[in-house]
Amino acid sequence: MSAMAEPFIHLAGVKKVYSTGKAEFLAVSQASFDVEAGELVALVGPSGCGKTTLLKILAGLHSADSGEVRIGNAAQPFDPSRDIGMVFQAPLLLKWRRVLDNVLLPAEIVGLPMKAARTRARELLQLVGLAGYEDKYPQQLSGGMQQRTAIARAFIHDPKLILMDEPFGALDALTREQMNLEMLRIWRESGKTIIFVTHSIQEAVFLASHCAVLTAGPARMAEYFAIELPSPRTLPIKTTDEFGAYARRVYGSLGLTAGP
Repeated sequence: MSAMAEPFIHLAGVKKVYSTGKAEFLAVSQASFDVEAGELVALVGPSGCGKTTLLKILAGLHSADSGEVRIGNAAQPFDPSRDIGMVFQAPLLLKWRRVLDNVLLPAEIVGLPMKAARTRARELLQLVGLAGYEDKYPQQLSGGMQQRTAIARAFIHDPKLILMDEPFGALDALTREQMNLEMLRIWRESGKTIIFVTHSIQEAVFLASHCAVLTAGPARMAEYFAIELPSPRTLPIKTTDEFGAYARRVYGSLGLTAGP
């Protein structure tokens, strides 16, 4: 990136306060970071630290009370209604629609040509490892397979930005490890910009190119830094000193202690 180039996402001093009657709740304060196109940024921290609030601000669902939020630049104009894909903790699949038709739902909503979208949906199902499952119903899939379907659905309309809110939080530990590997592969092959919310320090360090650490009580952004681990990352990297050093850095930002 040249010195004059603008980042794809720019946050500076972002603050959000929720009012409930006479009380006010500080959801997030002083969030500042830049994201380049194609990066995977993890927002990590405990429950109630403002991770989901920041995601909603990026999605345009909430406005910041102060600070600057900018997505897109001259080279990449941004339209939130078309350029965002969302993945939630629950897959939120329509149980009466087959897998292929669940993936096609955003394409229908934004009015894409359906013949091309159907071809794209099949390609995405292959990308997430679900080729051959197009005609299955959600209840015929495991939890991990349902979440893979949700990821394919988020990509169908070719958004510039993917927002993921603890997408693997409801999965068992072994499935979650496998989905982390799949997530890295999908990110690498798609080249998308991804903001990934998690409360798992290990997951944040394993997945992210950059990590934003948020703390609770009061909610604030404590640190933002690059994670420069070798690529492609595999599970054994979690046993290395380098991985441990990044994890300890996150623990330290959260005011916790961590072993080696």
